[in-house]
Amino acid sequence: MSAQPFPPLPAGAVILQVLPALNTGGVERGTLEMAAAITKAGGVALVASAGGRLVPAIEAAGGHHITLPLTGKSPYAIWRNAARLAEIATRERVALIHARSRAPGWSAWLAASRVASRFVTTYHGAYAENFPGKRAYNSVMARGERVIAISDFIAARILDRYPIEPWRLRVIPRGVDPALFDPAALAGASGLARQRHLAEAWGLPAGRPVILLPGRLSSWKGHAVAIAALARLPPDPVLVFAGGDPRSRLARALREAARRLGVEPRVFFAGDCADMPAAYALADVVINASTRPEAFGRTVIEAQAMARPVIASDHGGAIETIRPGETGWRVAPDDPAALAAAMAVALALDPAARAAQGGRARAAILERFTTAAMQAATLGVYAELLR
Repeated sequence: MSAQPFPPLPAGAVILQVLPALNTGGVERGTLEMAAAITKAGGVALVASAGGRLVPAIEAAGGHHITLPLTGKSPYAIWRNAARLAEIATRERVALIHARSRAPGWSAWLAASRVASRFVTTYHGAYAENFPGKRAYNSVMARGERVIAISDFIAARILDRYPIEPWRLRVIPRGVDPALFDPAALAGASGLARQRHLAEAWGLPAGRPVILLPGRLSSWKGHAVAIAALARLPPDPVLVFAGGDPRSRLARALREAARRLGVEPRVFFAGDCADMPAAYALADVVINASTRPEAFGRTVIEAQAMARPVIASDHGGAIETIRPGETGWRVAPDDPAALAAAMAVALALDPAARAAQGGRARAAILERFTTAAMQAATLGVYAELLR
């Protein structure tokens, strides 16, 4: 894989990214990755949010963080934040505002129209429309001069819902850093030590197959489906949930579900994990069991980059990132029996078949879904508008 060239930005062009907060998630990770890319391309990277644990990483990447109460969703908060963003855009001579979430997006749209900054949005989610007015609220993410969709699935959703000219739409998938998510880096002594550290911290029994479901604890992420599937497997495999608060109400409900099915001792709540490459390397199978379509599914491509057997629900972004039977498996959503059957097949792979599938999966990810490719394509959108 050759290095991805970064399109240069006009010298000193100031790009302001706007989002609610900087803690965990794909929106936050994409913001950090683009702050680094803007700096490397000769621009000035500003990020406005309510703050969070990734602020030091933004600063380390060459960006500058501006703290604003952008988590507010009330009309008053949106109008007040629009005024604040307009003041910042004027003071800092912001050439382009990139909105990544809906409430801050409305503020950014209003601010950009006041100060004549260019306006870009990234449509990150398959946003729900479960009450009147929600589609109109979501529509700000389709109001950019350029609208970035993170998958073909999301692009089709935008075109179906909003009167957007197709030429304004750009599909730019999310990506992984192949140097960070590299199975070879976890194969040596230090990598094995990282895996042992996680296994001990999580209290995993030695010598048991590990099924990993990474991602925040949410009712639609399929944790209950995974527990029901585990109950259909032989007693050896254990199931690890990496992400979210192990003390939350949902975690308690999931433990109770596991108890009723007789698998509670085999289910482990790891909480947030700071070393996801080691977590993937420790896993024998990685699953994404979401019951609603994922807009993209970053964990699916991370697992494949780590050459792990991966199973995902057959909808949303996963359809674009897994080649069934070649790089992984796709199963019917919310179907414990189908998930259990795929788990059994994946766990039964012999070493040669596992290595061959892992090699194909990693090669497919490096071909299309790298961080550098995402950064270069997004910089290209900026440069197109700033020329």
